[in-house]
Amino acid sequence: MVKKLVLASNSPRRRELLAGLGIPFEVRILNGIEESYPSSMPVSEVALHIAGLKAEAYRSKMASDEIIITADTVVIVDDEILGKPVDKADADRMLRLLSGRTHQVMTGVCLVAEGWEKRFSVTTDVTFKILSDEEINYYITTYKPFDKAGAYGIQEWIGYIGVTALKGSYYNVMGLPVQRIYEALNAKQ
Repeated sequence: MVKKLVLASNSPRRRELLAGLGIPFEVRILNGIEESYPSSMPVSEVALHIAGLKAEAYRSKMASDEIIITADTVVIVDDEILGKPVDKADADRMLRLLSGRTHQVMTGVCLVAEGWEKRFSVTTDVTFKILSDEEINYYITTYKPFDKAGAYGIQEWIGYIGVTALKGSYYNVMGLPVQRIYEALNAKQ
């Protein structure tokens, strides 16, 4: 790549996924970025909106030879966004909402360079089996999924035992649709 790639994320999963592309990049973190959205905004637009807010925060700190990648992932069920759980009870509530159902995981991505920008979102349908009380409690107690949208990480135990179907990108559910990022970066060349 001619330009330097910068991942604007504190997520270890996003770092791991982007590293899997074999493209050198650095991580840059800005604190205090606004991640709110209007309550009237359709849930299908929220992830891309927040990724866009992140991109705008980094734009003024970007060098002319850099491409900044920002992303935001949301879990959607019944037209409700499940963010990161605030505590054990909230995680339990979220996993019960997802149990025995199909939900959507949507990641909004912004790639920003001097004079160029690419924005897109990727949606994956995830179906869970009916989770028992014991399974939910074990997962929350053992894995403490308080930093994960929807209170779960598909790459963890709950994904192994609970996910019965997946339509779309597995890596999107982990937090970064790397295939689409790869395609966008190649189109930029």
